[in-house]
Formats: sequence, C-alpha cells, structure tokens
Amino acid sequence: MSANFAYLNTRDLKFIAKEWLPTEKIFAYPRFSEYYSKDDVDAILDPCLKMAKELIEPTNEDGDKNPVRFENGKVILPKSFGPLFKQLQSEGWGTSNIDHSEGAMVLPEILFAMVWEMFCAANPAFGPYIILTTGAAGLIQTFGDEKLKQMFLPKMMDGTWSGTMCLTEPTAGSDVGDILSKAYPTDHPRIFKIKGQKIFITGGDNDFTENIIHLYLARVEGARPGTKGISLFVVPKYWVNEDGTLEDNDVQTTGVEHKLGQHGSCTAALSMGENNNCRGWLLGIDPRENDGKGEGMAQMFQMMNMARMETGHAGLSCIANAFYNARDYAKERIQGRPLTNPKGDRVTIINHEDIRRTLLMGKAHTEAIRAMMYRVYFNFDVRENDPDPAEREKANDFIEVATPLCKAYPTDEAWWLIGEAIQAYGGYGYCEEYPVAQIARDVKIYSIWEGTNFIQSLDLIGRKWLMKKGAAFAAFIQNIRDFYEANKNAAGFEKEFANLGRALDAYAEIQMAIGGYFGNKQYGMMPLYARRILTATSQLFAGWCILDQALLADQKAKEVGPDHYDYPFYSGKVAAARYYLRNVVPNVWAVAEIVKDGDTSALDIDLRSFDY
Repeated sequence: MSANFAYLNTRDLKFIAKEWLPTEKIFAYPRFSEYYSKDDVDAILDPCLKMAKELIEPTNEDGDKNPVRFENGKVILPKSFGPLFKQLQSEGWGTSNIDHSEGAMVLPEILFAMVWEMFCAANPAFGPYIILTTGAAGLIQTFGDEKLKQMFLPKMMDGTWSGTMCLTEPTAGSDVGDILSKAYPTDHPRIFKIKGQKIFITGGDNDFTENIIHLYLARVEGARPGTKGISLFVVPKYWVNEDGTLEDNDVQTTGVEHKLGQHGSCTAALSMGENNNCRGWLLGIDPRENDGKGEGMAQMFQMMNMARMETGHAGLSCIANAFYNARDYAKERIQGRPLTNPKGDRVTIINHEDIRRTLLMGKAHTEAIRAMMYRVYFNFDVRENDPDPAEREKANDFIEVATPLCKAYPTDEAWWLIGEAIQAYGGYGYCEEYPVAQIARDVKIYSIWEGTNFIQSLDLIGRKWLMKKGAAFAAFIQNIRDFYEANKNAAGFEKEFANLGRALDAYAEIQMAIGGYFGNKQYGMMPLYARRILTATSQLFAGWCILDQALLADQKAKEVGPDHYDYPFYSGKVAAARYYLRNVVPNVWAVAEIVKDGDTSALDIDLRSFDY
C-alpha cells in the first residue's frame, strides 16, 4: 500500500498548545471556558491521531487508485469518500465548527487546525470537500440574512449538502475582474438569473451529497467593469423551494480535470444557465443601488483568506508526512558502511551523514513552518473572541500580514523538500509503491491554489508592507526585533541570535532597496524580486518562532535531564532550531544582496532569445 500516514504521535502539537503558546488566554474566553482547558488537549489530539490512521488513511489509497470519473454527465467519486464526509461532518469534525449559535460547542481555531493537519496528512485529496463547504457556509453565515442561514447552514453543517467557491473562468483566472458570468434581475429583489461558466472548481460536483451550494462570482447587468462591479451569489446545484423541496437549477458539470495528483478530489468545469433557468441569491448590496459597485470580491476574500491559510497548512501536513515516512524508511533500510568505519558492519541509512542532514532539514522546516502557522491560528482565536477591540485589531493586523507568508512559504518549499524525502529512499522513492511519490504529486497544486504564490508575494509587498501606512508591517517586524533584543545574549544560542539579528538588518536593506527602485520609477523591480522577498520574509518569521521554541525546549531539557523520556523531544527541538537559524535563515541576507545588486537580465533579455 503506497498511502501511509506516518505521524507517530502528537508531541509537537501538544508542545505548541500546552507549553509554548499562552493558550490559557484562548480557553478563558466565554465561548470555550465551559468546555475546554489545557488539560483537554491530549483528549482531543490523541483520538484524532487514531482517527487519521484508522479511518482516513484507507480512503487515501482508494482515492489514488480509483480517481474521479466523469461518465454520462455524472461525476463518480471513490466509494469511501462519501461515508467519510458524512461521518466527519455529522460528528462535528468539519463545518459545524464555525457554528455561532448560542451554546454551540466548537473547538478553538488553533486546536481545530491541529486536528485538520493530521486529517489532511492522512488524505490530502479528501480535505477540500469539507474545507470548502466550511468556507462557503462561513460566507452565508457572515453575509446572508436569516432566511438564507436557515435555508442552507444546517444541512451544510451536518453533511447533507456540500459547498464550493466559484471564481475562475476560461478567460479569467488570477485577473478575476475580467470574469464574464452575468446576473440578471428577476421579479424577486434578491434572486437573479445566473449565466456563465466556471473552471477548476474544487469539489464542484460529487455523488455523495444531496445538494452542492456554490458561492459564485458574477456581474449584475449594468454593474461597473473590473473587480468593483462583481457580486457574490449563493447558487445551489438544486434550487431550494420554500417548502424545502429541491428542483433542478440548471447547473451542469461539463467535465473534470485529469490531474497530476489529488486524484480523489473532483476539479470540475461548470456551466450555469444553459437553459436560462439558473438562479442565485445575492449576498450584500445590489450594485444597482450602489453606483454600480458590488461587494463580491470583498466578501469572497473572507473565504479566500481562510482558504489561503488552509492551503499552506495542507502543504505543511504533506511536508511533515513525507519526512516522517522517510524517517521510518531510513531507520529500517540497511545499506553501506560508515565512512568513518569502512570495514565495519553495514548500517541502517539513518546513520549516514547525508541522510541525517536530510532528515534534520525536513524536521527543521516542518517545525519552523508549524510554529509560524500556529502562532497565526492563535491570533484567529484572539480576533474572533477577545473582548478588547484593541486586542482584536492587533490580532487582525498580525493575521493580515502573515497570511501570504503562511500560504506561499510552505507550498513553495514543499515541492523541493518532498523531493529530498524521495531522495532519502533512493530508487524506491521514485516508485509508486512507496508513499512519498504520491505525496509529491498531491502537494504541487498548493502553490497554485488560492492565488499563485507570485500573487501572494505581490500582496505582501504591494499591500501588507503599506497596510495602515506601513504601521501594521512595522509592528510585525518589531515583534521579531523585540524578541531578538530581549534574548540576544542567551547562553548557548549566540550564533543563532547573531544570525537572526543579521537577518533583521538585511531585511531592512531589502525594503530600502525596493523603495529606492520605486523612487527611481523602476517599477518592474518589485515583481521581479517579489517571490524571493516573500521567502526571505517567511524565513525571518519562521526563524523567530522556532528560536523562541528552542529557548523553552532548552530550559525544559535541562530540567528533565538526559534520562527522561521527554529529553529527546526537547533536545530535538533545539537541534531543529539550530539547523534552521544556521542553514536556512542566512538566505535572508543572500536575498538582500541579490535585491540590492539589481540584476535586470530577466527584464532585458530579448524575448526571441527564449526560442533558442
């Protein structure tokens, strides 16, 4: 069996939730205080680890071996996906976690994310069905009136119906302002006739829910051109009548994509209104009453921003699972003798220097990325629940700045990192009988989903650097600077803090260089270097987080001593931080030198030269 969920335990997740981050603040919020405390973390995570292995992992094999099919106008999915979807949704592990009704028992976002890290690692292709349903339900919950909430949310939360977001069209992808989908008024002021086509719609069709609720971008007839005129509509596959019965809504699946990976995930092409009978409910202001301006893009960004976090989170889960599999293989595979003892016995490959470097590289990246992402998820709980408006605003600023980093950095690094996990296997890693080959195929889409990583880099530099006249990003960097100043003389970590300090100074040089290019009207320099700057920003952020963890882990290791069962965990955290600060963070000043050098060869090359 090629699919393998290789998480052995939840120790690092527990470290984050119970030791590193001040989650007592989260558990004290009224929404959670009657249900959870730090003492409940183990009781949540450990059973979910077992669920991931026993319940979800077998569906991964099914999805890869029995890919989505499109026959006679119908989508056919792996048989195991439907029962799993309904079980997780009905048992509260999915969409119902956004329930805002009085007394609803929901998990804090940080714990819910930990559960879904494991679930996604166990089957990356399955997760989007629930994640997108959750995002679509969230939009209805935020922007819909009570009628729409009662009509759609209960069945989306219990697994009876699913949901999607519909942006991309054959002629408009990242340039969403050029969409051609139209919305035409009817006699009902909130119901419009919808006509258009969408492509690359993840979860766009299935054979296991009674209805699919599409959150659909279209332009009301007469609205402004570009993104300003776009509105958002609730377009169900089957129209929901006043009495709850369903009827055809002229939503047709015209095909499915045949993808490199994620074979169990349906990516559909949809056609709305071919028979002029597709209807949708408008969310928000009617652009005819708002100077032609729609609210669709602003509304959709709620779903997109969370989806960007979840996409990066999925990338993290694949990186972790790939290296956990490589670790297990390296502990068993006997090959060669140590270079330090060429006449000795053959050894397992984990004893070879390059394999140890490879595995520590994977561990360091996994734990650094995990640390930065859960620091952000912690802020989601603060933004949603803190009674102090200033605290909520501060948390929101942190999330806004960090979102492009959390989406792009894990998904950019995943491709080559998982390639290194394949390398650890040797030739076996290239064979489909082993899990890392499938993980590599499954992970590649994440750098493209939810706005390509180039778009994330433009968001970072073009928006987040300038947010609140630069104050939000300055506060983000000041967090790292304050940490550095407070701990730069920590015994045993002199080199690591020296590197963090140098990276902070180099990052300031990056910002100054880009500012200088703009001052000289060299506007093309920003997009030329944007992706590398995003990587450097993320490495600075992740370096702060993992070094912060290392200080705590070092203290804990000294307290428990080398003979304690937890000592290898704590000392391993320190080793991972040392590797990251000394082997990864130096890229920040390497990028600074590249940006300051200002090489324009990619802009200057004659386009005809690419023909040779």
